[in-house]
Amino acid sequence: MRRHPSRFVPTATVDPNRGMEAVREIARLHDAVGLKGVSFAPSFCAPQVPIDDRRAYPIYAKCAELSLPIFVTVGVPGPRIPMAPQRVDLLDEVCWFFPDLTIIMRHGAEPWEDLAVKLMRKWPNLYYSTSAFSPKRYPRAIIDFANRGGREKVMFAGYYSVGLSWERVFADLEGTPFLPEVKPLFLAGNAKRVLGLQDYP
Repeated sequence: MRRHPSRFVPTATVDPNRGMEAVREIARLHDAVGLKGVSFAPSFCAPQVPIDDRRAYPIYAKCAELSLPIFVTVGVPGPRIPMAPQRVDLLDEVCWFFPDLTIIMRHGAEPWEDLAVKLMRKWPNLYYSTSAFSPKRYPRAIIDFANRGGREKVMFAGYYSVGLSWERVFADLEGTPFLPEVKPLFLAGNAKRVLGLQDYP
């Protein structure tokens, strides 16, 4: 990040089970390295923390206070762990309670893609990223939403760490049916706006 400040931005993963220690860590990283976002994977916490659990509310509050977007893993997880903490419907009350918090769904929202679209139409502060999927497997509901009024709500994300090489991803993107006016927003514009990266190339 220090060597390539125009190519990398700092984010942090949090576990709400840590209570105020996690809240203080967000504040410390924000001040020390210019934190740009926070990640929360409900089913992967130990013990698990559902999206709308009271343990997560201090995290949401601190992110809202610091204008930090939070990436929340939603949908059925790939590993064999319970999925209930990541049900998409649990976002509804969080979006309502924290209207100033920017929430970005990650990892597909399957099998609740249609509900994810419905909630994005309902809540101005809710977005979607395409992490963990090859472009060939992007949910049709998400592509249709981006092409039909949701162009500022859907943003690209890869998953390089598990074998989705950039070469494969961008080759697959060629066949993805985003409208020409949607692609620049999907690939860069939306992330720059939502994460406050307008000054980045």
